[in-house]
Amino acid sequence: MKNLKIFFIILIPSLFYSQKIRVFILAGQSNMNGFGYNKDLPGNLKNFKDVYIFQGNSVPDGDVNGGTGKWEMLKPGHGTGFRTDGIINTLSDRFGPELSFAKRIKERFPNDKIALIKYAREGTSIDSLAAAGFGCWDADFNGKNGINQYDHFLKTVKNALAESDIDGNGKKDEIIPSGILWMQGESDAGLSEEIAAHYYSHLKTLMNQMRAAMLADDLPVVIGKISDSGKNEKGKVWPMGELVQFAQEKFVKEDRKAAIVRSTVKYNYGNDPWHYDSAGYLDLGSNFAEAVFRLIIK
Repeated sequence: MKNLKIFFIILIPSLFYSQKIRVFILAGQSNMNGFGYNKDLPGNLKNFKDVYIFQGNSVPDGDVNGGTGKWEMLKPGHGTGFRTDGIINTLSDRFGPELSFAKRIKERFPNDKIALIKYAREGTSIDSLAAAGFGCWDADFNGKNGINQYDHFLKTVKNALAESDIDGNGKKDEIIPSGILWMQGESDAGLSEEIAAHYYSHLKTLMNQMRAAMLADDLPVVIGKISDSGKNEKGKVWPMGELVQFAQEKFVKEDRKAAIVRSTVKYNYGNDPWHYDSAGYLDLGSNFAEAVFRLIIK
């Protein structure tokens, strides 16, 4: 009888225990969204095990349909052109840094399940004066209907974390917020010196708001440093790019839980002056993973 009691003490908790899942945020503008071509992917980035993604529907400021989505096993097609109504995810022929990031971070945490929450939109700025028709990440920007990109991000996170069993195995998840990956800044570097000069304060505020949304004040943040293709008539796509780059470097220097990926300066560009080629996104994702891993174990 004593042995039987011990058996039940061991067995019953094993049926109902929660499982730990590491959650990473991927956010920003077009180079986070991704313009790599799926046809360029190596075979080891086409299928994943124990890696899941929730990508929020990307819409302009003022739209009420932002942030809807659905958890699925990670696969190619979460780059530009991806769309979802929360019931069906429609994959595109493009990818972003999420694939190589997932591969590398899974190698670093082989015993953990990984969950990615992604919300990114092309052309978006933090400063409302640079938003144009693309969108603004400033939480205080009211704009149309009082809804901005940060609101869409919050809705994405809320919808994603409302699911208590991400992998559908019948066990409640224990969420471990593990990092924020941020690739943005080009739009804030494209207009005036005044806008670019505000980037540091805007970035610092926004990253701390994202940390608060994940209930983790010391959550690691990795910034992708913006670069310039030089592919326009003036030889410079982002007139105030150096100011935004300086702001990004300043942020990671002053935040003990932040790091920056600088390899972007070496990337080639695809069919336009703004977006990396497929190899760039593969390198970016891997470097994001290495940087956030070092912050986690720091």
